Amino acid sequence: MQEPVQSAAKRIDSIDILRGLAMVVMALDHVRDYFHAAAISGDPLDLATTTPLLFMTRWVTHFCAPLFVFLSGTSIYLQGLRKSKGELSAFLFKRGLWLILMEMAVITLGWTFNPGYSYFILQVIWVIGWSMILLSLVIRLPFGLILALGLLLVFGHNLLDIPESAPGFKPGLLWDFLHKGHFSFYTLLPGHTVVILYPLLPWPGVMMLGYCLGYYFSPRFSVALRSKRLLWLGTGLLLFFTLLRFTNTYGDPVGWSTQKNALFTLLSFINVYKYPPSLLYLCLTIGTGLLLLVLFERVRGRIPSMLRVFGRVAFFYYILHLYLIHLLEAISFFMRGHSFGSGPSGGREFLFYFVIPAEGYGLRVVYLVWIAVVLALYPLCKWYDAYKSSHRHKWWLSYL
Repeated sequence: MQEPVQSAAKRIDSIDILRGLAMVVMALDHVRDYFHAAAISGDPLDLATTTPLLFMTRWVTHFCAPLFVFLSGTSIYLQGLRKSKGELSAFLFKRGLWLILMEMAVITLGWTFNPGYSYFILQVIWVIGWSMILLSLVIRLPFGLILALGLLLVFGHNLLDIPESAPGFKPGLLWDFLHKGHFSFYTLLPGHTVVILYPLLPWPGVMMLGYCLGYYFSPRFSVALRSKRLLWLGTGLLLFFTLLRFTNTYGDPVGWSTQKNALFTLLSFINVYKYPPSLLYLCLTIGTGLLLLVLFERVRGRIPSMLRVFGRVAFFYYILHLYLIHLLEAISFFMRGHSFGSGPSGGREFLFYFVIPAEGYGLRVVYLVWIAVVLALYPLCKWYDAYKSSHRHKWWLSYL
């Protein structure tokens, strides 16, 4: 497969709509983190204690991070149709560094509301930043090598599960940074701790594969031909997921098992591992995403239009939604009669101020707050989208 000749490229609505859907669903998970009574004290994916609705409320948000990273790669490919390799490489390197800084300074503050920065939480924006830096270094390689490297990282990283599962295995900082880390705490300086929530692998591979998918969105492909290719790819990934998951041999560190009834057995089957995202996790989420891209090629209406706006200003939306959700929880915290000094907020186990474990609301309130947050952010996002469209000459807009 050869790269297409450099050509102008326009935004693809289906990509923006799917990215926007991921952003909206992501907000549901973050509202649950702050408002649900069992968000900190329990695990919504624990089949021994969860309910089907609570499980699905958490599980559906598994699609957000991989689709966002994957589509970031696709958007990078489309940028490459109007930029030279050197220009694109330089931009990716600078934007990757910028995203890492934003994760440490702005996004961590949104999560914790702790201006003293007792904790720096390294999550999805962190790994996107590193993935962009790595992609900036390999962008000059032949297209086939980028594809092969992406496949190697995505399909091969679960081999690291083998040493990790050995009795007595103790990961260090480097290993946690690369693959094992999930709520791994490392003291950076006295009073300042780094929390690794998203290890790096295999996220750069996901971005590389998304970059390679951009080939199908180049001008040489019609919508009909692109849809046909995406349909085959998406269906193939879901079939591959089903067959490999059934064997319980490779691709996820936690196997599925027969549960108390057929529904919970199905939940066990689809309960794949996110930290780091397993091969099966990525096949399920990205395979579904490819089918949604086909669906969104011709979809029209008010809701798709709103999703497209969120998808066009995804990082702007990401920052705003964190601060708004945490602010609403802080208001709820004080309305419940608490003061600044009450509760275990900010401790090692509880990183977020104004959050008390086992205190909160049911799923009905979670869904109502989620809908309110999304609707409240839409006018701001629509304004910013219009501003970006009419001020393309402002270089800094490409970083937000």
